[in-house]
Amino acid sequence: MITIHNIIKKSQNGETPSKKELLELLGLPVDSEENYSIMAEANRLARELSGGQAEIHAQFALNLAPCPRQCLFCSFADVNNIFHQESRITPEEAVAYARQLEEAGANAIYIMTTATYDFDQFLEMSREIRGQLSPRTMLIANVGDQTLKNAKRLKDVGYTGVYHALRLREGKDTKISPEKRKNSIRNFREAGLGVGTCVEPIGPEHTNEELAEMIEYTASFNPCFSGAARRISIPGTDMARRGMISELRMAQIVAIVRLAMPRTVIGNCTHEPCTLGALAGANLFWAELGANPRDTRAKTQEGRGDTVEHCETLFQECHWQVLTGPSRFFSK
Repeated sequence: MITIHNIIKKSQNGETPSKKELLELLGLPVDSEENYSIMAEANRLARELSGGQAEIHAQFALNLAPCPRQCLFCSFADVNNIFHQESRITPEEAVAYARQLEEAGANAIYIMTTATYDFDQFLEMSREIRGQLSPRTMLIANVGDQTLKNAKRLKDVGYTGVYHALRLREGKDTKISPEKRKNSIRNFREAGLGVGTCVEPIGPEHTNEELAEMIEYTASFNPCFSGAARRISIPGTDMARRGMISELRMAQIVAIVRLAMPRTVIGNCTHEPCTLGALAGANLFWAELGANPRDTRAKTQEGRGDTVEHCETLFQECHWQVLTGPSRFFSK
């Protein structure tokens, strides 16, 4: 018989929950005593594995453009009719963004583009940025699917890792093959890049079975971090009519992801930053500049985007210390 007590005991003994147990946890009422017990255990485990140190990573985008990949949850998708023409930042602006985030103390800096941004141009911009930062500053790429050859080129130009996720209902809510996403993750890892991932973007329509399968998939390749992020509604889109899950439901899933990961995975993310997530075992938040797929403003710092400083305040409110220096998640 499955009991919450037994699942917590397994966690304390270094074991991860079975698929059946994941479904049991995902089905708990979010405001139940049992769910709060699971969140408390995830918080304990996250602190134990990371030595009580959270991280703040920061991202900026090189471009903003209508995208033909048609991810229905993304403000860049052509079909969502939010942005109508491409804009790109200059090398000088990119370096200025990177230095701003470096000076703010971000533990890693992510450089993002839309899926159709020219890869050679991305590498050229990356070389310019890399050359203007401290050698200790860690760079992470957030780009489209890549071949093994291109994955190795990312490594050669100075990237430590990538963010890449198989999104929920990939191929249905997007025009991207799930196998292509999985193959890219294999290519990145073979090239020697660390891979951070997430169970995302979660909406109220996703079943517990879907969530459990995705949690198990992210655990299967021993990522630098996993976690959970809810879908942010883009006003006026078809997907916005599906609604959003609450922060508490997101925190519940964040906690369950933490319990399900191998103990070699010390990072557990959530987005957007919130204290409920931190209380449920999230030890990774993001700050953002420039274009943002969850925002309808061209510069997310004027909209939904958070700052490194505010992310640090949120962690401090939950009695997390924030790491100083390069990310330990990508250094494992």
